[in-house]
Amino acid sequence: MNITRRTLFDSQLLQIGLVEARNVSEQCGDVERQSRNVLALPLSGLFSKHDAPGRHVLGTPSHGVFIAADTPYRLGYPGAIGDRALILRFDDALAPDDLDGRTDEAPASNGLLPAEAMLLRNLLCARLQRGAADKFESEARGLDLLAMSLGAMRPADASMRRSTAARLTRSVHRVKEAVALAPAAKWNVERLAHIAFLSPFHLCRMFRRMTGTSLYGYVLRERLAATLDAVLDGEDLTAVAFAAGFASHSHFTACFSGFFGCTPAALRRRAKAGEVGELRKIVTARRGPLL
Repeated sequence: MNITRRTLFDSQLLQIGLVEARNVSEQCGDVERQSRNVLALPLSGLFSKHDAPGRHVLGTPSHGVFIAADTPYRLGYPGAIGDRALILRFDDALAPDDLDGRTDEAPASNGLLPAEAMLLRNLLCARLQRGAADKFESEARGLDLLAMSLGAMRPADASMRRSTAARLTRSVHRVKEAVALAPAAKWNVERLAHIAFLSPFHLCRMFRRMTGTSLYGYVLRERLAATLDAVLDGEDLTAVAFAAGFASHSHFTACFSGFFGCTPAALRRRAKAGEVGELRKIVTARRGPLL
């Protein structure tokens, strides 16, 4: 396994780093512990965090994963594709009390990121790597990103029996893993229901209940998340659209605008101009067709 770690910013309140895992195995690694709380925000790829027998959460470009300080866990890499993630390290003073993952009622935490957090994650990472962000911007934007991401962490559905919730969680995880491994694939409900071992109707109903978004919206979210680096890197937008599984440049632009609140071209222009602050004014995250 080849894991590289790079610190992009460090202050008393917050440390921001970039971690890349390559040449990985599907098998879980050794038990690890972190000295500070960690929020992992994948930019690409897929990993799983296991903190108890039969219990794990997934990290994809649509998700944030919280790792509590001094809590044992193991990492795995479904599909052995590895991952690349922005890592925020912080102390208990910034951590919500209900995200410690230390009881059966508070499982290892993760959640779907809002559109604004996904954009800020990629933009902040790009600016830090280029050395374009000063200390104040890095810390302020990093804390904004932390707050937005932790706010998306979803508690377990208390109305479900524990055994039912565990079974449905496994079904949802199977779908998420499959989509993360091939977001551009020609997915349909029947194919995903087969992966989940549920009926198509039951999958659609339970997926929304367990994740807060529709099955169709989730696949689009994963595809859009996978395009952010390519958009910011200046790649041809038509090629980006086809590579991500969209039918055309116009289809991609419409979906991107509907979710992020700006077109890919507008995002690229603002990123080049360094107008990170202005993104908060244009990101409306209209969920419309994505839900």
